Amino acid sequence: MAIYMGLDSSTQSLTAVVIRVEGENREVLDQRSIRFDEDLASYGCQNGVLAHPDPLVAHSNPLMWAEALDRLFEVLSSEGDFSLGEIQAIAGSGQQHGSVYLNSSAEACLSSLDPSAPLVGQLQEIFSRPTSPIWMDSSTAGECELITAELGGDFELAGLTGSKAFERFTGPQIRKFHAEDPQGYEATRRIHLVSSFMASLLAGADAPIDPGDGAGMNLMDLSGKEWAPRALEATAPGLAGKLPAIEESCSVVGPLANFWVERYGCSPEARVVCWSGDNPCSLVGVGLVKPGRLAISLGTSDTLFGYLPEPRVDPAMEGHTFGAPTGDYMSLICFKNGSLAREKICNGAGLDWAGFSAALRDTPPGNGGAIMLPWFEPEITPNVQEPGVRRYGLDETDGPANVRAVVEAQMMAMAIHSRWMGVKPESIYATGGAACNKEILQIMAQVFDADVYQFEVGNSAALGAALRAYHADDQAAGGSISWEEVIAGFAQPVAESRISPDPELVALYNDLKPVYEACEEHALGRGDDPQQKIEAFVQR
Repeated sequence: MAIYMGLDSSTQSLTAVVIRVEGENREVLDQRSIRFDEDLASYGCQNGVLAHPDPLVAHSNPLMWAEALDRLFEVLSSEGDFSLGEIQAIAGSGQQHGSVYLNSSAEACLSSLDPSAPLVGQLQEIFSRPTSPIWMDSSTAGECELITAELGGDFELAGLTGSKAFERFTGPQIRKFHAEDPQGYEATRRIHLVSSFMASLLAGADAPIDPGDGAGMNLMDLSGKEWAPRALEATAPGLAGKLPAIEESCSVVGPLANFWVERYGCSPEARVVCWSGDNPCSLVGVGLVKPGRLAISLGTSDTLFGYLPEPRVDPAMEGHTFGAPTGDYMSLICFKNGSLAREKICNGAGLDWAGFSAALRDTPPGNGGAIMLPWFEPEITPNVQEPGVRRYGLDETDGPANVRAVVEAQMMAMAIHSRWMGVKPESIYATGGAACNKEILQIMAQVFDADVYQFEVGNSAALGAALRAYHADDQAAGGSISWEEVIAGFAQPVAESRISPDPELVALYNDLKPVYEACEEHALGRGDDPQQKIEAFVQR
């Protein structure tokens, strides 16, 4: 029998998924979360983000993530249905792109943590920058332009790193920090991602960055899976010496630090496995270890991702290619206006979530040509810097129609902007908080013309991390377990959850896609008024 823990340090919470593997018997033993807003309210975050006068700036407090880790272990040790001493290996996922800046005192501090005292009080003085820019930050447009110019343009940068320069990516954030606070940058000994920072807390030493999370920085040579000197030089001076090493996802950082052994009874032999980003971990957590499937995560942001056998560049420069924990690659495209947009529409219509679902059932597919572009926040895909909801043929006061419009818009955008991946999926695996809504999944099935499945474990990133811990532990012991064997019994869809598309509605949504595209192009200032196309669709 072996027990493994996966952790997911997301935007709004820290979650643990604990699994047990005993021959062919596999089960999830426990799932626990620390919610930042509710459980750590003293940090003053809303939806995990610190308030800032500039709406383009989104930072969090890394001390909050550290305190959440300590709290989570405390809960598991006192309430869990297993002993923390039974855990053989721990891996984790971190919200991608977020960065943590440590000074020269951090190394000594991490290696000598006192198990008799809370973690957070010991970390107060180790940061050269008190807050961490996260993936929601879109304040680095100028830095993106400069980096892109120095690297020879979007295609050159995307060909090298897997993506063009995006405001939320770590490289532009580092360049902005160096420009605005050169002394703080100079005082920085190590720049970690959220993932490698959390792994460092567990190991009591600097943890590496894996190719999955490293690819979300605009700093890594995607093909060679090593830091790209040209990208580093275009970002900030001396950056190469401030970054951790890049190592494969299955690498073992070391044993758990004595802090966790003495404070919570963990095994001193438990392995800390290299963490990765939430999206690469979710790839494993939903079983995308071979071609032919896509996954859609309906969370704070909506993301669509899938397995790739080799790197691929989006000609429109909207999507990304990351390294995958399997050693291959993954494609991903992210939409910032996800669950929060659905929530705004739900609240604006005076509905609860049951009423939201009822509105989807009671409104016609295609919404009579009424279209919404739900850009409540600056959008990643397409690139929208000035937020604002755009409506075509849609009355703001019509609550049910707005409910259908926001969901159809999100599914349309995902289908249209993911064409570059070259994948016609046989099936889509839905995860994230909104994946429990069958009405949303039904629209997804029609728009993509694919069967849609739900997963029993809602947090695919934490589950994927636990499965990565299992795989890495086997590799470290000299084993050769396959990824198909790793995911068996865990990363499987709920068979009876299948939602199949209706061919007539598939045809309807195929007709709606060019109408939606025309609305989007018009809203972006690149196309004519789409009214005629809307009328033609209504009269079809």
